Amino acid sequence: MSRDNLYSLPRDRVGQFQFDADVADVFPDMISRSVPGYASILSVIEQLAGRFVRPDTNVYDLGCSLGAATLLIRNQAPSSATIHAVDNSSAMIDRLRKRLDQEPGGPDACAVELHLADLCGIDLSDASMIVLNFTLQFVPATKRHRLLQACFDALVPGGGLLLSEKVCFDDPGQQSLLTDLHLDFKRACGYSELEIAQKRTSLENTLIPESIPTHTDRLKDVGFDVVAPWFQCFNFASILAVKSTTAST
Repeated sequence: MSRDNLYSLPRDRVGQFQFDADVADVFPDMISRSVPGYASILSVIEQLAGRFVRPDTNVYDLGCSLGAATLLIRNQAPSSATIHAVDNSSAMIDRLRKRLDQEPGGPDACAVELHLADLCGIDLSDASMIVLNFTLQFVPATKRHRLLQACFDALVPGGGLLLSEKVCFDDPGQQSLLTDLHLDFKRACGYSELEIAQKRTSLENTLIPESIPTHTDRLKDVGFDVVAPWFQCFNFASILAVKSTTAST
């Protein structure tokens, strides 16, 4: 795993953050050193796959990046299920394709289909599980409700959606404290003040966080009966939403 040093040298101009080849090369290190609790969230995604993924249904990993969640879901999915790994970064999809070629899975592994596509334009259907793991925050705010509505509509009754996000807080004191604790986490993981500042600049107007109540209210509004925030570490959170077993598809 290559170490993330993309912002270690001063830049005359810090451009907008993009999931390009340079980011893809260091992404596992970048996200593990930037998102507290990331490994724990991945572990629970694998656990949830064992609970939610059903035979002859689809699973969607929306914003799959290098496929960390996809490969863990494959460990638990029935062989007749199909995982659709979707990302709009060609660098991420290309590297995931190479990894799948190297790790095809056993004879009982389910199919994994890769899609280089805009998340808001892909057709979703017959899904028993959908994962948006630190993805919605990069979708324009005006399109988030529509995307989650499409997810809800695509889920079979009893299906589950896992949504993980960087979040913000209405209370200024809480926002300041948890931001400072996150910065301490990044420093403890070896990021310099220069790296932290330049990456923050690159993410401005690209990663737009929302509050936990905003996320939970939206999930309820699109139709989910059970909306359960289950994880928070500083300003990162994950929510599990489940479609009623009596809901129409």
